[in-house]
Order: sequence, then structure tokens, then C-alpha cells
Amino acid sequence: MAKKYKNKINKIRSFALSLIFIGFVIMYGAIFFRENQLLVLIFMTLGLLCIIGSTVVYGWIGLLSTKAVQVVCPNCNRHTKVLGRVDMCMYCNEPLTLDPALEGKDFDQDYNKKKI
Repeated sequence: MAKKYKNKINKIRSFALSLIFIGFVIMYGAIFFRENQLLVLIFMTLGLLCIIGSTVVYGWIGLLSTKAVQVVCPNCNRHTKVLGRVDMCMYCNEPLTLDPALEGKDFDQDYNKKKI
């Protein structure tokens, strides 16, 4: 079975959203250790660090998103952003490329890696 690819910007945004929920779960874990103030403090601090990390990731992907190339998807005719040489449409998961040498080839995210 082929690997399911997703748009890079959406992948990173999903990771940042999951960090928020992980932070909340860790903070709620402090409820089980109410008697031990040190453990409560550790759980609350770890949860807060996850949420701060999420904020940093959202800020980073926001800056990266402003520099991404905007193209019109040939499949759904909507504007989408492309990071790297190959990416997927944010809406319909159509493979997109900015490199004419890669047109018509099977989609592979390894095309984004720099050659050694």
C-alpha cells in the first residue's frame, strides 16, 4: 500500500495542534498527584512547555508560509502553497511540483532532499 502524503504546511500545523492537546493532557495528569506539590509543579511546567513549543511552531510555520510559493492547483483550481520542489495541494492532495524536470514523474518527497 502506498504511503499517504499530506501538504507540508498542514502537517506542521497538525503537529503544533497536537502539542497543545498533549500539553493539556500533561497538565490534567497533575490532578492525580495533588498531594505531592513537586510532581504537580513538574506536570504543570511540562504542559506549559508543550504549549509554548506549540506557539513557537505556529509562529515558525506562519513565517515559512509567507515565503512559500503560491500556485493554482490544476485539479481543484484553488490557490495553494508549495514548499520545496514537490508538495501536495492543501485541498485535494494533488501532487504539485515547481521543477519542470519532475513533471510527469511519480510523487516522492525525497525530491526535496538536497543531494550530497
